This record gives sequence, C-alpha cells and structure tokens, in this order.
Amino acid sequence: MTRGKEDDSLKICLLTYRGNPTCGGQGIYIKYLSEALKSLGHRVDVISGPPYPALTDGIPLHKLPSLDLYNPDHLFKVTHIRELAAPVNQFEFISMCAGGFPEPFTFGIRARKYLSKGKKKYDIVHDNQSLSYGLLGIAGMGFPTVCTIHHPITMDRETEIRAAGSFLGRLKVRRWYAFLAMQKRVSRRLSHIITVSKSSQRDISRAFRISPQRFRVVPNGINTDHFYPLKGVQRAHNRILVTSSADTPMKGLRYLLEAVASIRKEREIRVLVIGQPKKDGVIERLIGELALGDVVTFTGRIAHEDFARHYAETTMAVIPSLYEGFGMPAGEAMACGVPVISTSGGALPEVVGDAGILVPPADSEALRQAIVDLLDDPERRGRLGEAGLERVMNSLTWRHAAEKTVCVYREAIDAHR
Repeated sequence: MTRGKEDDSLKICLLTYRGNPTCGGQGIYIKYLSEALKSLGHRVDVISGPPYPALTDGIPLHKLPSLDLYNPDHLFKVTHIRELAAPVNQFEFISMCAGGFPEPFTFGIRARKYLSKGKKKYDIVHDNQSLSYGLLGIAGMGFPTVCTIHHPITMDRETEIRAAGSFLGRLKVRRWYAFLAMQKRVSRRLSHIITVSKSSQRDISRAFRISPQRFRVVPNGINTDHFYPLKGVQRAHNRILVTSSADTPMKGLRYLLEAVASIRKEREIRVLVIGQPKKDGVIERLIGELALGDVVTFTGRIAHEDFARHYAETTMAVIPSLYEGFGMPAGEAMACGVPVISTSGGALPEVVGDAGILVPPADSEALRQAIVDLLDDPERRGRLGEAGLERVMNSLTWRHAAEKTVCVYREAIDAHR
C-alpha cells in the first residue's frame, strides 16, 4: 500500500450530515474517499450525523447525535421527550412537522460547535453537500474549507414537482426542498467546490448561479473490491439487470419497464432489479398494468459480496435514469465487465464514454431498440464488456478520485494563506 511522505500528509476533516452507505451515494462517497485518502498517507477524521458511516479501521468517526427523525425504527418520532430541551433539537422537530428537511441545517450547527471547542486541528475541512450556514462559521474559524456538490438537487425537486400531480403534492415537494435556498447561499461563498462531472459543474453553476471557475471536477471512484468480473459463472442470454431506487422518478425505471413490455411480445426476457419498490407504489402498479409480474424480479437489499455474482449472471446492465450527477451504477456494471446500455441523462456519457450504448432519456422505444440489438449481438456484448472494464481501471477507481481531491485541498490551502 503506497504511503505519502510524512511531511506531505494532510490532516483532513470530512463532514457529512448522514453517512451510512445503505442510505445512498453520500455514504458511499465518504466511506471510500476516506479509505483512499488514508491509503495515500493522509490522516482522515469523519464527523457525521446519523445514520453513521461504516468506515475502514483506523479512520476515526466523531458522532454528532441528532433526533434522527427519519430512522424507520422511530420514524418522525423522538425517542425521549427530554431531547427536545435543546433549541437545535426543537428546530429540527418543528421543521420536520412542517414538512421540511432540517438535517443539513442542524448538522451544520452541531459541526461548528464541535470544531469550535478547539480540540482538533485540521489542514482542510471538506463538507459532503450539507452546505449549511454552520459551514460558513467553520470557515470563519480559520479552517480552509471545500465542499462537494454531487449534482444539482434542483433537478430532483423539479422532477418530483412534475410527478406530484396535485397542487398540494407540489406544495409538499417545495416545502421539503426548502433547504436548497440555504445551500445556494452558502455555496456562493465558498472558494473551491468539488463536483463529480462536467455535466454537474455546468448544471450546478447555472442552478446555483456560481461561476464555473469555482468548480473542480473530480469523478467518483468505483469500488473494485466489490465490483469486478467474476469468473466461472454462467451468463444468461436474456437477462437485464438494473440498480434502481424503484419509485424515484429521476431513475427512469418506468421507461425500461415499458420497453420490456414491448420486447416480451416478441421474445422471452427477464429483468432483475437490485432494489425494492414501495408497497402499492407507482412501480408496483405499473408492473401490474403492463402484466410484467412474471418477468420482473426485485432483490431487495443485497450484501456487497452478492453484487459481482448478479452482474456475472446477467446479459447486460441498463441505466434508464433521466439524470445522473455521476452515474455510479454504470461504472459498477462496467467494473464487472458487463455491457452497458445507458441514457445520456446528465453525466452518464462522461462515465460510459465509448464503452457502452447511449440512448436519449425518457425514451422507451430507444431503450427497446438498443436492448434488442444487443441481445442479438453477443460479439458486441463481449467487446463492450471488455472496454468498460478497461475504462474503469484506467481512470475511475477511488485512488484516482483521492489523488485529484488532494490536489484541490492543496489549492484551497494555498489560497487560504
């Protein structure tokens, strides 16, 4: 394992308002970036709210407890009434009751308080998209500060508003995303912003009204310990794999299902979804309407060691997202040597490059045609699988991401002097 020179090592503080890898991409980012930074010889601490990250041994975790109101074990409830004695907890609870999402704001208050105690000295503080007012306080305490914005959350908001239907539904969506006003204000006052693709740079710059020159593009890494070609497994000839938050409109699963409904009229086909739909949700109803109950299988949550096997058994992976700030599922499939069909939504062309097939987003017919063409061309499937794996290993590992991130740290530190 390569270690950096001691004189060159940095003391890094990573901030994340929630960090469990099973809760989404932010937790994955913190886990594997911290691990890769440590492998380069840097000293890394993580400060997180719940649910807490699962970190590599040797990376200290400093827990900042909150009310954890979105914990399914006590959803929208406090565990002890005495917790409401603290003003920040009162705000968190009242904001949740009003339909808001207060976690980024309240985490910033707690993080600033923690760092103001002066027990820890860091060369750089790196915020993982909380973009809270407390972050400005941390910068004001003398810490060189950078942040990562993975993608413009304004895209999520607008997609959910369109899908909401009723006036009340749209109002609820707007209330939930009220934290965006804070994030826009805070991000405009930071000198260095990391984002994961040129597409995200362009879209965040426009949505948040920030100069493109303030951004540094650092693609995410793919965890090649979990995603890799698995030998000796029989690959199916008619199976599609998709990793999807099934009922999230931005993930575009409905368009893949519509394409599959058309394909099955002509040939046998199977779809494996790594994920789980909501009970009686949009996707469950659509599967019923399209009579795909015997074609589509959902795995639910699976263990890390099962991913490589599922990819090894599939014919191809499809990423039907309307927009991705990076496109981790595409990179993961490529790392497994699986041919990829992806939409061109957001940053997906930057991840896939010429190692996969690109179709327009929200286009069921384009998906159908691409799937049929690839099913009928096993030689092309083999070429694309090899090209995707090579692309990941040459430019999209977490080591690549960590090395580029350290360059941004040093730039921010120099600018702070």
